[in-house]
Amino acid sequence: MSARMTILPYLFIVLLGITFGHDLKGSGFCEFYNETSCLEAKEGCTEREECDPPEPNKRNHCYVVWRLDNETKKSVIQLKGCFLDAAECYDQADCVERNPDTKNGLLFCCCDGDMCNQNFTWRPLPTQPPSVVHEYEDDSKTEQQVITLILSIIIPIVILAFALPFLYWCYRHRKLAYFNEVPTLEPLPLPPPSPNLGLRPIQLLEIKARGRFGAVWKAQLKNELIAVKVFPIQDKQSWQTEQEIFKLAHMDHENILRFIGVEKRGDNLQTEFWLITAYHEKGSLCDYLKANVLTWPEMCRIAESMARGLMHLHEEIPANKADGYKPAVAHRDFKSKNVLLKADMSACIADFGLALIFHPGKPCGDTHGQVGTRRYMAPEVLEGAINFTRDSFLRIDMYACGLVLWELASRCTVQDGPIGEHKLPFEEEVGIHPSLEDMQESVVHKKERPLILETWRNHPGLQSICVTMEECWDHDAEARLSASCVMERVATLSRTLVLNSSTLI
Repeated sequence: MSARMTILPYLFIVLLGITFGHDLKGSGFCEFYNETSCLEAKEGCTEREECDPPEPNKRNHCYVVWRLDNETKKSVIQLKGCFLDAAECYDQADCVERNPDTKNGLLFCCCDGDMCNQNFTWRPLPTQPPSVVHEYEDDSKTEQQVITLILSIIIPIVILAFALPFLYWCYRHRKLAYFNEVPTLEPLPLPPPSPNLGLRPIQLLEIKARGRFGAVWKAQLKNELIAVKVFPIQDKQSWQTEQEIFKLAHMDHENILRFIGVEKRGDNLQTEFWLITAYHEKGSLCDYLKANVLTWPEMCRIAESMARGLMHLHEEIPANKADGYKPAVAHRDFKSKNVLLKADMSACIADFGLALIFHPGKPCGDTHGQVGTRRYMAPEVLEGAINFTRDSFLRIDMYACGLVLWELASRCTVQDGPIGEHKLPFEEEVGIHPSLEDMQESVVHKKERPLILETWRNHPGLQSICVTMEECWDHDAEARLSASCVMERVATLSRTLVLNSSTLI
C-alpha cells in the first residue's frame, strides 16, 4: 500500500479535529492596530485591546489582516484586534493563513489565546495534490501485489468521496468567516444600486468602534457624516431587533440615537446588514470619560439627558393624531459604552440589539434573561432569578443606570480631592475581565458596590448624586428609583445650581 494511501485517513481526522476542536479559554486580550488611524503616527500605534465578554457558548479570538507589498514583498499590517467566535480559529495557537487564494489582495489569519496575533505568517497549502507514482515489476506480480494494487486504487477513491464534500463545506465556511467576521479596512465591492433596494450612496470612512454584534463605521452620505453599524450575516437577528425598536412610534426623541434607515448589502455568503444612524464625533460616554474630566454643569447635563432618554424608552405612550401607540421598552444592556455624547454634551441612548418590547396583554416572550454585560448585571440577573414582567426588566436597567452615574461622579471636578483615572464599575473589585462567577460572588453574595469616596460627599450636589446612585443599585429591585425620578432629581440639582450662581452674582 502506498504512503499516500496511508496518510490520507489521518489527514481527514486532523481536519475534523481542527474544525470541531474547542478551547474554553478563547482570547481575553489581543494586539490592536488600525492602519487608517496610524497613517500619520511614526510609532506607538500598536496597542493591547481587551476583548468584550462573549455571549454564552461563544468566545473571542484574535485576528490579523495584512497585504504583501508588490515591490518589497514585505507584509504590511492593516488591522489587528478581537472578533467573535469562528470555528476555524479554535485550537489555533499561532496566527497562520493557509489559503493560497487572497481576497482583494488581503491575507487573514486568526488564533485562540491572549495576544496570539503578535506574530503571523502565510503558509499556503498546495493548490493541487502531488501526483502519485506507482511502480510495479511486470515480471514479478504475485497475488498479494494484485490485491495491494486494487486496494491502493479503491480506498483513496472511497476516502475522497467522503472528504471532498466535507472540505468544500470547510472552504465555504471559511469564506463566510473571512468576509463577515473580520472588519476590513475598506468596504467590499458592492452590487450597483438598485431602485428596488433603495441603496444609498454611502462611503465608509473608518471604523470607530467594535462591539458584540459588529463594527461601527464613520461614513458619509452626500454632505452628511453618518454612522453605519455593520452586522455580519450571523447577527441578522440583532439587526432586526434594533430596527424594530427604532421604528416604534414616538422614538424620534432628542435623547435616543436618531435613526436614518437600514440596508442589506451584498449577496449570499457576502451579505451584510447595515443600520444607519446619526454620527456623534465625541463617541461613547465610556470613551469620553477615559480622556476627559467633567465640570459640574457638564455632569448634570449628561446625567439629566441620559435619564430623560431612559425614561422615554421605558414609558408607555398612547396613540395620538400624529403618532401611533408606543409600548414600554427595556434596554437590557445599558452601560456607558451605549450612551453617546452629542456636540452640546447632552446624551443619547444607542444599541438596542438586546432590547425587549412589552406589548400590552402579551407575555414578554423572553426565554433567556441572563443577557447583557456582566459587570452591569443586576443581582437578580446574576442569580438567574428574574420575574419575567415589564417592571422587573425596567428595574434591571435602573441598576445599570446607577453604575453609570458612579462613572460620571468619579470624573467630576467638584469632588474634594484628586481625580483618578476612569475605571469601569467593579474594576477594583473583580478586575477588567470578570467571569460570571466573579460577579456573582461580589454583587450577589458579598453585596458589594463600587466605592463611593468620602471626598465626593463634601459637595452638596455630588452628595445628592451619590444618594441617587445608591437608590438605583439597591439590592432589592422594588426599592430602586425609576428613570423619571432620577431625571427629576438631576434637573432639580441643575436648576439649583443656576439659582445659586445668580444669587452669587
